[in-house]
Amino acid sequence: MSGWTSWPSKEALSRENRSSARRAFGRGVRLLFAAAALWGILARTDLNGWLTAASVLGLAAVAVAVWAFFRFTLEHRAAPSVALIALMLGAAFGLHAAGADVPATLLWCGCAVLGMERLPLAAAAPLTGTALAAYALVGDSGGWLVTSLTVAGLGLIGYVVRLDAEARGNTQRLLVQERAARAAEAESAALAERARIAREIHDVLAHSLSAQTVHLEATRLLIERGVERDVVLGRVIAARQMAREGLAETRQALSALRGEMAPVEDFLRELVASEGADLEVEGEARYLPAEAGLAVRRVAQEAMTNVRKHAPGAKVALRLEYRSEEVELEFRDFGSRTPVDNSLRASGSGYGLLGMRERAELLGGALDAGPAEEGFVVRLRVPA
Repeated sequence: MSGWTSWPSKEALSRENRSSARRAFGRGVRLLFAAAALWGILARTDLNGWLTAASVLGLAAVAVAVWAFFRFTLEHRAAPSVALIALMLGAAFGLHAAGADVPATLLWCGCAVLGMERLPLAAAAPLTGTALAAYALVGDSGGWLVTSLTVAGLGLIGYVVRLDAEARGNTQRLLVQERAARAAEAESAALAERARIAREIHDVLAHSLSAQTVHLEATRLLIERGVERDVVLGRVIAARQMAREGLAETRQALSALRGEMAPVEDFLRELVASEGADLEVEGEARYLPAEAGLAVRRVAQEAMTNVRKHAPGAKVALRLEYRSEEVELEFRDFGSRTPVDNSLRASGSGYGLLGMRERAELLGGALDAGPAEEGFVVRLRVPA
């Protein structure tokens, strides 16, 4: 029942989503109807001046009514729309009574098509039926067969025009929804990119600044105790070096996010070379996505930092394995010269490896960290 009482969509009734060719065709049809109706009045030689003038004025009033009908139906205002089309039907009867059969016939036919196109079917059906019945019974149609075919054709034309307008309106709505979805997707991608950059910068700065804070605090204590200048200077130089490393890592993170960073195995070779560690690369090396490459770098750096803090003097071995759909990094330390607490809290500093585990899970991977037979093992797997 709702299909009978529902209006055609505003997108279907609006002219804004129509092509220029379609709008030009619509204007041409209306001008043709107006010209034919005006000719039908002026060509009648049996009409006196008053009837001719009244018919022309009535035709002008009908043109205004058609314009208002278009506006009211676009706003889905039922009462004025039905009243206007009823007024146009009455004007057609008046034109017929005045002897202007051609404009009356055109007006009946136009009302039939417009009503079916722009009104709810519950209102369009009786109005269209009235217009077509008036055309068939009152108009000079040239025989029952021609009249029947014309009536059926006009009703079918009105319904086809309605369906075409609805299809065009649905297409317009889908286009608007697609544009909105693309805009939302672009905004979501931008927010995700900002979050990713913020996460990288946070990790780098948290790692660098925390180490600098430790060194600076130690420097303060040394100064208060009156330790020799060379010892204090060494601490300051170490803090400065860490600041430089933090800045370099920040630049590396931004370069990786732009896809400009060197292969991850090159980074690991530099890392192990500075620490005297071993690196083994398995599988066919390939370019890693930015986030996967950064995850491997950050885990290696965090694990190496933990070795410096909690297992000084331990030997370190790294293994990077390229698999078909993922990459695995295994970081293993053993042989420390000092007793080591192999609990996750002590070896992973709680937050450091916990943050790396969260990063891996966000990428659809996993990070395992725990004590081995000797030392500690960190194993990262991320899709790549």
